[in-house]
Amino acid sequence: MQISDEEDDHNLSLSKFESMLKTNKVLFFDSEEFEEIILHYLDMGKASLAKKALKLALEQHPKSTGLKLVQVEMLIYEDKLDVAEKLLNELFAIEPHNEEIYIQKASIYSKRDQHEKAVEILKTALQFTDDYADVYNLIGMEYLFMDNLELAKENFIKCLEEDTEDQAALYNVVYCFEFLDQNEEAITYLHQYIDRNPYSEIAWHQIGRLSYGLKKYPEALRAFEFATYIDDEFLGAFMEKAKTLERLKRYEEAIESYNRTIELDDPTSYALLRIGKCHEKLGNKVLALKFFNKTVHEDPLLDKGWIAITDFYVRQKNFQKALYYVNKALSIDNENRFYWKRYATINKELNFFEEAEFGYRKAVEHGDYMLDTWLFWVDILQFLGEFDSAIQTLLQATEYFPEEYEIEYRLAGLYLMLQETAKGKFHLSNGLRLNFKNRMLLEHLFPLVWDMKLVQKAIEKHSK
Repeated sequence: MQISDEEDDHNLSLSKFESMLKTNKVLFFDSEEFEEIILHYLDMGKASLAKKALKLALEQHPKSTGLKLVQVEMLIYEDKLDVAEKLLNELFAIEPHNEEIYIQKASIYSKRDQHEKAVEILKTALQFTDDYADVYNLIGMEYLFMDNLELAKENFIKCLEEDTEDQAALYNVVYCFEFLDQNEEAITYLHQYIDRNPYSEIAWHQIGRLSYGLKKYPEALRAFEFATYIDDEFLGAFMEKAKTLERLKRYEEAIESYNRTIELDDPTSYALLRIGKCHEKLGNKVLALKFFNKTVHEDPLLDKGWIAITDFYVRQKNFQKALYYVNKALSIDNENRFYWKRYATINKELNFFEEAEFGYRKAVEHGDYMLDTWLFWVDILQFLGEFDSAIQTLLQATEYFPEEYEIEYRLAGLYLMLQETAKGKFHLSNGLRLNFKNRMLLEHLFPLVWDMKLVQKAIEKHSK
């Protein structure tokens, strides 16, 4: 890549300035050279060097408005807003048509959270500027701070009309559309933008992302393909393209696209996992397992990797292997509800009911409040003869599922088994009210209770 003359001059100015600092010789720079040196150090986060350069610059060019504006920028950067404002007012008296003075004034208002005033000043700056794109962009940002997404969007669009290459503004426009839940409108706008700038890989990528969100997978795929044609190293676009191909059940092509992301950068555990999933869908069990193992090797903390291996063996009905892997996962993270639920399910399949009960209990302790988790846990407690614990667990579950017939029928059965007739009848009545059609659940779980006269009477009464 060739270095432009401008970059060359800039690098020369920097090295000349730094050698001056080392030798303590005072060399002459014109004011524009100083401005570039100071702004370079500010961009690099080297505030002390920027200050040194500014001090020397003002000694050599005490009347330079450009340098004084850089001084204002530094004062704002250091939150010395009153001093910056005083200096700006002095500059305004000399150069009332200088756009940069308005921009810096707006910056001070913005820092003070006076965003409406900042917008007013920036609108005035539009009268004096040649760089409309920059000012519209700043107005858009102020509206973002005020949470006025419609006006922010409008100004970012104006910015892009002036400068189609402004990628930050493009991302901001899409952000506004999405925040306003205008995804279809966003796609329409992006197509209009592409009419003016057809080789914008960012715009194509955003169309793909939005289309994917709307489940328009063929349109998403087309957009991601354009993005990767324009930039054949666009890692994000290849990743999204692979996900879309998976949705379209084109697993071999999805694998190719995931592999491209691995060529472009270090393999991510996500890509390895998805390649494994694609191989599993294609029936390539050995390859699927290979990639699942690679996933957990790459990122042992990624629960989806361990879950993929465990579920793979569960589907093969190889519960011993599944148990081995879920235990490995638990040794890394024993507070993961997804691991505990699988631990419980596998132990249940192996008829290790006490371990299964422990697993379901742990899953709930760590935040698994799914209905089936509560029900599996309760059914095992009942099987183990722990009726009081089963009742307490069901009562806990009613906090999350207050109107659930599966819970009510179980409570009815347990209370009636324990001869707590009033409570049993109450929950039986609830169960029949919520779902009369599935009353046979009670017979399935509590055959002895089902034959009780009071149960049959209650069913008869409800059927009328």
